[in-house]
Amino acid sequence: MFDLVIQFSLRNRLFVLATAALVLVYGGYVLTKLPVDVFPDLNRPTVTIMTESGGLSPEEVETLVTLPIEVSMNGAPGVKRVRSSSAVGLSVLFVEFEWGTDIYLDRQLVAERLQIARERLPRDAAPVLAPVSSIMGEILLLGIQSEGGKTSPLNVRTLADWVIRQRLLTIPGVAQVTVMGGGVKQYQVLVSPQKLLAYGLTLEEVEKAATLAQTNTTGGFLERKSQEYLVRNLARSASLHHLADTVVALKQGIPIRLR
Repeated sequence: MFDLVIQFSLRNRLFVLATAALVLVYGGYVLTKLPVDVFPDLNRPTVTIMTESGGLSPEEVETLVTLPIEVSMNGAPGVKRVRSSSAVGLSVLFVEFEWGTDIYLDRQLVAERLQIARERLPRDAAPVLAPVSSIMGEILLLGIQSEGGKTSPLNVRTLADWVIRQRLLTIPGVAQVTVMGGGVKQYQVLVSPQKLLAYGLTLEEVEKAATLAQTNTTGGFLERKSQEYLVRNLARSASLHHLADTVVALKQGIPIRLR
């Protein structure tokens, strides 16, 4: 076979030279269009889905979060492979599409399928699409800690969320900063079943009252001397005392409060 190739090349020198010249010209044209990167992107167009589910073990994340999203993504037009990784409170899915597809159309397709999967996820699960990035997307893992344990994990997480993350996002070229670990600042209403029974209340009533206690509403406007004055109900507060004074229900004219 190799001898036939050599004989054909010797008999058709002009054809071989013309073909080599065409390949050379085409290679030079393709070279000018190649993107500049640390490494060439050899991956298919991939959409990454990250879902945080606080308090769930890896087995629960796999069953309650990862599996429903995988099922909704499998069989989608253009999808070649779906990979996943489940950890403590975190699920990461990689949806790979066929070569040559538009990554933004792929993200739109994934977002539409994700809306269907949300109904089957736990209430606190919040899946998000990671930004479009290259093969070198995740370049740095940064850890912060308190010297001698003087700062609580709650304050360390607050510092990471509202100071460090905001500053890192202002750096050109940084697509996303994901904060994990520590404690998220929150107020918890610890419900006593005995007190609910004694006051004739339900858990739904307590939950609704706690939700509305942190919601600002509007009361329209008042007209005075050809001017409009907005009427607002400012209920949002960071004070634990104000939250405890929230009225859950009225029983015989007596307000039952969260406290």
